[in-house]
Amino acid sequence: MTIRQLPDFAFRSASDYAAALEDLHARYDPVLGAGVVDVLERLSAFAIFRSVWFSAGLTVLVVSIVVCTLDRTPRMWRGVTEIRVDQPEPFFDPRLPDRAAMSEVPVENVRAILRRNGFRVRQATGVDGTRFLYGDRHQYTKMATLFTHAGLVTFLIAAAVTARLGEEQGLVVPEGSSLTVQPIGTPGLLLVKNLDFQAPGFKTGQASDFTTDLAVYQDGREIARKTIRVNDPLSVGGYTFHQNGFGPAPYLVVRDAEGKPLWDGAVPLTDAAAGSPYGIVGVPGRDLGLQLLLRRAADGTGVVLILPYRVVGTNPDGTPIAENFTALALAKGETGVARDLGLTVELRGVDEYTLLIAKRDPGQGLVWLAFGLLIAGITVTFYLPRRRVWTRMTPDGRLGIVWRSDRYIDVEREFGRLLDQLVAARRAT
Repeated sequence: MTIRQLPDFAFRSASDYAAALEDLHARYDPVLGAGVVDVLERLSAFAIFRSVWFSAGLTVLVVSIVVCTLDRTPRMWRGVTEIRVDQPEPFFDPRLPDRAAMSEVPVENVRAILRRNGFRVRQATGVDGTRFLYGDRHQYTKMATLFTHAGLVTFLIAAAVTARLGEEQGLVVPEGSSLTVQPIGTPGLLLVKNLDFQAPGFKTGQASDFTTDLAVYQDGREIARKTIRVNDPLSVGGYTFHQNGFGPAPYLVVRDAEGKPLWDGAVPLTDAAAGSPYGIVGVPGRDLGLQLLLRRAADGTGVVLILPYRVVGTNPDGTPIAENFTALALAKGETGVARDLGLTVELRGVDEYTLLIAKRDPGQGLVWLAFGLLIAGITVTFYLPRRRVWTRMTPDGRLGIVWRSDRYIDVEREFGRLLDQLVAARRAT
């Protein structure tokens, strides 16, 4: 939360990692200095959840919880199963807290009252004829902490599974275009297609909503289709596709001097320059690239500024040296000629692209399991606390009562109600 983390797609290739790291340098170098940023990068501070030391910390925490649970479980089990029904006489001394004494209550009435209040009743008889009744309600509540601990461990395992095996990437898909989700050659390869994009109000400068009619294909057949929007994703094939953003995508047709097409498609302008949408596209078959900048003309129409360039070398700091050529300014439907390059560029229109976040989280099922275990443990612990009652009936009719319960119980209210019922059941003398 304090230090920006590298996005998941930065780990797809060395170039993606270098580009993402360059963004972090631009963010933190003015504040911390390039040297400090390099040290933080070597310490995995920008990829904490993928770091060895974070995984080691998770492992230690999981082992600690497991060992603690294994150490406590036998004692908890003995505490809920090993019960002494016949307690010695000093245990019932009414001068001690949560004790009471009365007489003339038949033992059958005591047993019935305990059962009516939800207690499981056990009994024993002493050598002198003294009769003991023991009532236990929610006897195994203490064992619910095992669910809580299991939920914590499962949460940590889910975090490790997600960090190591999960995947998240951004997909920029122009309207009418398709894009593969996994690398080519992956069995069961998924492909997404932007069938239609809608952003009401986008043309006037402020979109009130944006949606994508998204289709997902596998092995050449459509397996899912849905109009997605923010907070209403599409889940299929182990992936969840979230609507994340959008932007302009000029549709260009680039031809050589003979009229053969070199590029025919939309170019998403995913960056910004001088406050305007900006993007770059390479010309297939040529060592050329086109820089595109979308500007708004005085009459409100869009104009795409196109600057052809060629990389001719590299600066000492690794940045490329570019040779720029004559720029073109095209409106919708216009064609420009770059005579010094032997190219023509046609702008057929300005469409929109949609930015999707494709997320695969194999730990999601474990998270729900952990959530269920944790909530179950907490619910049982707080809403079903244990209550215990010991009674001792002497042959001459004297009754001693002891109440024990967890700290979440209102003893005065519940013990008082039980005593009221016992008083009402007294036999008239």
